[in-house]
Amino acid sequence: MVNFQAKDIISMNDLSKDEIDYILDKAGEIGHNPNRSRLLEGKVLASLFFEPSTRTRTSFEKAMRNLSGRVEGFADPKITSVVKRESLWDTIRIYDGYGYDVFVIRHPLKGAARLAAEAAQAPVINAGDGPNQHPTQTLLDLYTIRETQGTIDNISIAMVGDLENGRTVHSLTEALVKYEGCRLFFISSRDLAMPGHLIDKCRERAERGGFHFQELTHLDQVIDQVDIVYMTRIQRERFEGREHLYEKVKSIYRLDMSALQKVKTTMKVLHPLPRVDEISIEVDKTPYAYYFEQASNGLRVREALLALVTGVIQ
Repeated sequence: MVNFQAKDIISMNDLSKDEIDYILDKAGEIGHNPNRSRLLEGKVLASLFFEPSTRTRTSFEKAMRNLSGRVEGFADPKITSVVKRESLWDTIRIYDGYGYDVFVIRHPLKGAARLAAEAAQAPVINAGDGPNQHPTQTLLDLYTIRETQGTIDNISIAMVGDLENGRTVHSLTEALVKYEGCRLFFISSRDLAMPGHLIDKCRERAERGGFHFQELTHLDQVIDQVDIVYMTRIQRERFEGREHLYEKVKSIYRLDMSALQKVKTTMKVLHPLPRVDEISIEVDKTPYAYYFEQASNGLRVREALLALVTGVIQ
């Protein structure tokens, strides 16, 4: 049995394939737990969001309350001592001293969640650290892939858009290299390519066999082959000082009805959201659109994670 009690969830690189599958299994089971509505009674979550969020923050808070836990913290760092230049380390140490049972943190700086985990005694869940990692998004993505395709092994997936700054695709790639037979197609301009260290990891995995990856510039080169099209937005907030580049690439990838003419009948379009204009609203009405269901899956995955790291389920 895997034991997640007091375990930090910082990066997909920290989780084995067995641990990932265990979390996904628990996410599928938690809705049927007869004690679900009281699992986290008496537990308190510190929700510390130093960066804007809608789905992640709301779903974590809703998940905690669904299990009768309480939520405290902030969604706007401007109301905290951060404006007085208090360090992240000190902020976490102060909150940890107040006796919270679990932390969920989002921060614009890469590595912030790892630092928070070092500062806190309570378990820390990374809700996104800059352009680095977003493990809970990846867990709900994997849950959705398994839900729609029946497996994670042997899937073919095209990741499209801002692969340089997209922490969701970084985490998803970290996870998929652990599975067998996966085929990953990275679709982006050269300016937005997947970071080199992740390409190196894919190359090393491919050399062991049972894995394939390819960097491409056009989705239409592979859209008829893939099980999942994973669209991402071009993240304007990651282009500070490079506004000219943002204007160049902001509309470079767009999925519309014409792109869906030759896809597999079982293909699903996923997106971590928010969407800007990279998926036409017309696509929402097709059987391929699954991004809203994907977002809903975040609730059960985060319920399971909160229950696991606090030790109320095993």
